[in-house]
Amino acid sequence: MGIFEPYRAIGYITSGVPFSVQKLGTETFVTVSVGKSWQIYDCAKLNFVIAGPLLPKKIRALASYRDYTFAAYGADIGVFRRAHQVATWSRHEAKVNFLLLFGEHILSVDVAGNLFIWAFKGIEQNLAPVGHIMLGDRFTPSCIMHPDTYLNKIILGSQEGSLQLWNISTKKKLYEFKEWNSSIACCVSSPALDVVGVGCADGKIHVHNIRCDKRIVTFTNSTRGSVTALSFSTDGQPLLASGGSSGVISIWNLEKRRLQSIIKEAHYGSIISLHFFANEPVLMSSAADNSIKMWIFDTTDGDPRLLRFRSGHCAPPLCIRFYANGRHILSAGKDRAFRLFSTVQDRQSRELSQGHVSKRAKKLGVKEEEIKLKPVIAFDCAEIRERDWCNVVTCHMDTAQAYVWRLQNFVVGDHILRPCPQNPTSVKACAISACGNFAVLGTAGGWIERFNLQSGISRGSYIDMSEKGSCAHCGEVVGVACDSTNTLMISAGYHGDIKVWDFKGLALKSKWEISSTLFKIVYHRSNGLLATVADDLVIRVFDVIALKVVREFEGHMDRITDLCFSEDGKWLLSSSMDASLRIWDVILARQIDALHVDVSITALSLSPNMDFLATTHVDQNGIYLANSVMFSGASSIDAFASGKEVVNVKLPSMSSMEDSQPLDADEAVINLSQNTNTSIGLLSHLQIPDLVTLSLLPKSQWQSLINLDIIKVRNKPIEPPKKPEKAPFFLPSLPNLSGNILFQPSNPADEERDIKADEKEINKRKSELPPSQFLQLLHSCSKMNNFTTFTEYIKDMELRMLQIIDDDDDQQEFDERPELFSIELLLDYLINEVYCRNNFEFIQAVIRLFLKIHGETIRQQSVLQGKLRKLLEIQSAVWQRVDKLFQSARCMITFLSNSQF
Repeated sequence: MGIFEPYRAIGYITSGVPFSVQKLGTETFVTVSVGKSWQIYDCAKLNFVIAGPLLPKKIRALASYRDYTFAAYGADIGVFRRAHQVATWSRHEAKVNFLLLFGEHILSVDVAGNLFIWAFKGIEQNLAPVGHIMLGDRFTPSCIMHPDTYLNKIILGSQEGSLQLWNISTKKKLYEFKEWNSSIACCVSSPALDVVGVGCADGKIHVHNIRCDKRIVTFTNSTRGSVTALSFSTDGQPLLASGGSSGVISIWNLEKRRLQSIIKEAHYGSIISLHFFANEPVLMSSAADNSIKMWIFDTTDGDPRLLRFRSGHCAPPLCIRFYANGRHILSAGKDRAFRLFSTVQDRQSRELSQGHVSKRAKKLGVKEEEIKLKPVIAFDCAEIRERDWCNVVTCHMDTAQAYVWRLQNFVVGDHILRPCPQNPTSVKACAISACGNFAVLGTAGGWIERFNLQSGISRGSYIDMSEKGSCAHCGEVVGVACDSTNTLMISAGYHGDIKVWDFKGLALKSKWEISSTLFKIVYHRSNGLLATVADDLVIRVFDVIALKVVREFEGHMDRITDLCFSEDGKWLLSSSMDASLRIWDVILARQIDALHVDVSITALSLSPNMDFLATTHVDQNGIYLANSVMFSGASSIDAFASGKEVVNVKLPSMSSMEDSQPLDADEAVINLSQNTNTSIGLLSHLQIPDLVTLSLLPKSQWQSLINLDIIKVRNKPIEPPKKPEKAPFFLPSLPNLSGNILFQPSNPADEERDIKADEKEINKRKSELPPSQFLQLLHSCSKMNNFTTFTEYIKDMELRMLQIIDDDDDQQEFDERPELFSIELLLDYLINEVYCRNNFEFIQAVIRLFLKIHGETIRQQSVLQGKLRKLLEIQSAVWQRVDKLFQSARCMITFLSNSQF
């Protein structure tokens, strides 16, 4: 086990697989593929609902029906109920490309022309197909659809250009339509009976009557490329939407038989799916650019406008950094986008605005990509000035100026920083001072200049008079950094020269040379250490104050891509193109962990709390989070990894929920239960592995159990009860002359006799009374080894009934005191509930209250001490399993509470 384990991936919205839309009641959901996993969104606001587990291979087709999701990966089909896989259909020998929900059946088609029919009912038992159709050698399927009102019939399109009508009940081909002189890319049904839309690879769209085998109308896309998606409107408007490989969506008017409107640059990649919602003027589209968009037709001219969307990077990110104490991640990618991702709530993720890009591009008649800023190659931020002015500065590829951003408004700032306007060269490095007032920029020409972030005005340049050309370095500046007190500024040149400057005076204080070419530097402000990356694959750590090398780390076999210090400065993390991530202990001067990932890491960032590690990878559009397990109870780093071996780690899935294997802690619990006389109940079949189940009670019902006495005292009335003005009619009184009421005194002897008689009667009734419902349920549930009824009972009762009056007679035997046996049963109940992990927060509150009431009694009885010791051991063993997911508890609770699917 290493220090970091895969947790989940963020920033993935969809991939190049058609989505599946279904309506449940009044709500509509869309299921999309994200590589080796799938996700479900609520179409009302495109909110994330649920994510599937990580599959062995990439998903190639999707289908959904109510709570079930069908995903084809490789030659297998996984059947999922919510997020749990309940079956796997394995009969195909070739890759499955298409899935179609057909009544109570699922049709699957592979690339070899095999069509299998799977029964939907009894999924867990029926793992074999109920039918099989061989399409033929000269028929390569390219699409599948079911024409409305055609019983047991489907239409299959092929890459050869033919269209076939099949009856899946008789397994016979009924008809083959005329060839279309082009490969068929998609085929959809229309609201009109017997009419379908066919999209071809040559860019033509055919509206065809399949009953008469007659072509109604043919449209031709104005843009080059194949027609990849079609959808007919069902809200009464005669519209047909078509998407192509160029990312353009065309809207055709079927009545006028002409093009009505074009959505230029609707997506940056090929359109994968289009879908008009039933009886709504809303169109949903998805593409290979990692985005889902919804368009509404509510304008006077009939043109659609963007209603809502979800998007991520459509090209791999280049730089990432944690922000807002680890709750957000700033990310910049090759797609020229600067984004903010939330690690807590996915709906808070967004792209930072670069101004009215769409309007400017439309006005100038150019693409939006030409208006956007070039890809960010380096950036720095200062959270301290977020509410005051721009607090982020970015350097862009082949750009001679730097841009500032204001994260409070998520927009680019008004000021543009232009260092050395007399001889402009591209900006390569940037840093913001600890106070957040200044930004230091380094250029490819060796120039370093300081700017004021509030005004954007230059505040001086750092010049080394010994260098030619009066600049800071003779070559490119690869990195700049500022200390925590605005005393020093550190810069590094491409040719291996590191210099320390007076931050305010702009004068050179010291410098030293490295006999290697430098590529990157990272400075830790708290301890004054500077880590450098050179072309000799050696990581050197410099003490800026002492002006000497204090550490050297070797181990990477290929180019080092990124460096990162931990918040306390004790660890240094490095990634390389050899697909390894290494963690170095700066104090011990040794490697403490090494991980090997599937794809090489290009950038990394460690959260301030050291609980999450974010990484980006080659050709991956998402950001991957790894969970830190350093708080799992180990006493030293050696318990996690020796650092001598490289641990292979897979990239995480989109969700933190994955099928977990039994852990050692589970075996410990079983061993504990076998070595005691206490019989522990079985886990519920609804229990999620490795997690606890909450009671869903209000906090007020369990959080204040331990403070009930304090609450009663606090709620006690301040004023005493007032004396009644008139005595009740049933109290005897004596007449007097003053008019005041005088009660007739009772005989003390008679009163004492009455009290003694009442006490005898009460004791007699107590001995004759049967046990309370509390004890009856406790005894009966203990015999049946099922405490569910007892738990529900104590949720709704006054828990002070758990208290049993203890006396001071310690010499009495355990068997002679029946109340001690009840305490023993309560301990058995708590042991069972802790092991089953049910009603977790409520049981923990009950345990605390139970120990507060009976702690002294348990301390005096050896039998009860043994039971309590077993409770402690089982609680520790069970919690050891849950502790691995401790950091993800917040996300899981939010996920389960918001799940509506």
